[in-house]
Amino acid sequence: MRAVVQRVSEASVTVDGAVRGAVEQGLLVYLGVDRDDGEADVAYMVDKVRHLRVFPDEAYRMNLDVAQVNGKALVVSAFTVQGDARRGRRPSFESAADAGRGLVVYEMFCDSLSRQGVPVERGEFGAMMDVRSVNAGPVCILLESRRAF
Repeated sequence: MRAVVQRVSEASVTVDGAVRGAVEQGLLVYLGVDRDDGEADVAYMVDKVRHLRVFPDEAYRMNLDVAQVNGKALVVSAFTVQGDARRGRRPSFESAADAGRGLVVYEMFCDSLSRQGVPVERGEFGAMMDVRSVNAGPVCILLESRRAF
C-alpha cells in the first residue's frame, strides 16, 4: 500500500460536478492499494497517517498530528500511486489491486482511520474525480507499507 499524504488548508473531490467529500484543515491522502495488501498493511498505514506529525506547533515546528489540530482526512482512491515508471515512459500498474480487492482495502483503511478518531471524507472509488486542494507548506509525504522507501 502506498500513499501520497498532503497537509492541506482545504481540499475537495467532485464527481460529475457534485462534491463527494471536502475538508478544511487536514490531510489529503491519495491511497494506492497493492494486489497483495492485507490487514497488516492497513494497520501500518493507518497508524502512520493518524500519527504523522506534519502540523506546526506554537514554535512553527512540525510536531502535531491531524487529530491534535482537529483536522480531517480526505481519502481518495488512486491506483496510479501504485504506478511503476522505472522502465520506459509509460507507468506499469501491474502491482495495483483489482477493483474488487482495491475497494475492500480502501474501505478498510477509511473505516480504521475513522475509528482512530480522525473524521474521514471520501472520494468515490473507481470514479473519474476532480480533486482540488490548497497544499499548506507545501507538505507532501510518501508512505509505503512495505517500507521500500
